[in-house]
Amino acid sequence: MLIKNSAVQQPDGYLSRIPYFQFLLISLCFPLWGAAASLNDILITQFKSVFTLSDMATAFVQSAFYAGYFIIAIPASRIIKRFSYKVGVMIGLAVYILGCALFFPASHMATYSMFLVALFAIAVGLSFLETACNTYSTMLGPKKTSTLRLNISQTFYPIGSVLGILLGKYLVFTDGDSLDAQMATMTAAEKAAFSSEMLQRTLLPYRYIIMILVVVFIVVALTKFPHCKPLVDKTHEATAKIGETLAYLRRNKAFLRGIFTQFMYVGMQTAVWSFTIRLALDLDDSLNERTAANYMVYAFIAFFVGKVIANFLMARFNVNTVLVAFSAAGSLAIVYVMFVPNMSAVWAAVLVSGLFGPCWATIFGRTLDSIEDKRHTETGGAVLIMAIVGGAVIPVLQGLVSDLTGSMQLAFVVSLLCFVVVLLHFRHLRRTETAEGRVEHVSHQPA
Repeated sequence: MLIKNSAVQQPDGYLSRIPYFQFLLISLCFPLWGAAASLNDILITQFKSVFTLSDMATAFVQSAFYAGYFIIAIPASRIIKRFSYKVGVMIGLAVYILGCALFFPASHMATYSMFLVALFAIAVGLSFLETACNTYSTMLGPKKTSTLRLNISQTFYPIGSVLGILLGKYLVFTDGDSLDAQMATMTAAEKAAFSSEMLQRTLLPYRYIIMILVVVFIVVALTKFPHCKPLVDKTHEATAKIGETLAYLRRNKAFLRGIFTQFMYVGMQTAVWSFTIRLALDLDDSLNERTAANYMVYAFIAFFVGKVIANFLMARFNVNTVLVAFSAAGSLAIVYVMFVPNMSAVWAAVLVSGLFGPCWATIFGRTLDSIEDKRHTETGGAVLIMAIVGGAVIPVLQGLVSDLTGSMQLAFVVSLLCFVVVLLHFRHLRRTETAEGRVEHVSHQPA
């Protein structure tokens, strides 16, 4: 199959060359879920004060969000398999718009559960987007550069994360004392009125996101995309039934290890970002929410820089060695967060975000590469997306530890255990390839 830059689709679904406009357009979808995820960190802080929640209860923001991924990923993959990656992207954008729109009635109903429904709807849309875009990014070009392509696409993610935090900082948070300090001196009636006003502010970022989504939806609808599906012959796509695919994946030990590692990684990433603002507020009573949000801006900038550095290193050195080094450094940084009782611990949490850089995309790409029978690629990618449900579980556990110990810092032990799992996963991959006499790099070729 030919596309505009004369790239030829190979029998396994990969392309002979990268269609740069389509690849860029898919990559520009990555900031869209970055913005939504980072706004959750804003909402957690806002809802804790407005609804008077425990740390564990605030983490249910992430549970509602990531549960949507878990439930919808497989159905999304089947729709993508039945139709195309483009259809998956368009459905994702449309449902994302609907979820953002639900914030308007949620802000008026002023119930925590209604906000969780809106977040779940957003996550359904994002599940379609991520199931399509993560796998599609690996397929839009030669197989040997598939992991590097996904890492490049993922580099756009923190741009959306920074945008989300900035929208939350200036549109949701306010100047002056922290919300808890302001509400401490109010009467019951004043608290009710103030809480209603604060909830109204939560819908403001979603107005701008809806505008961006509508533009992206139109551009995607007007753009022709390659199918990138494995072929039986030049005209017929190879297919597999869902039962056959799940049986194949269940027997694939490398794939199963990748799923578990992705579950732990996403849970850790979500937990660290969920509680960074809270950590800053706990360690410095003089901060308000708007000022503390700066640390999340720095965290996402560090995340971006970490991805860029990782892309450079993985193009030149052994991929698994790079990930072992990042994971080891990240684990040490979390230990610092746990035991140093001053604001330098918050900066260590920012450093941890930088060391997250290559993890998601590399775990995803390497695990997807373990699927040798490419008829199972879409569903395999969906199962990997389902591992995002770690973001629904690990933050709740970390919040629970915080509530039980009375220490936000010590609760980071949950994230530490997750980073150690990532470290052990890539150490295993490095030992395996050494035993087999292989040395794997992403590629020395530019993507």
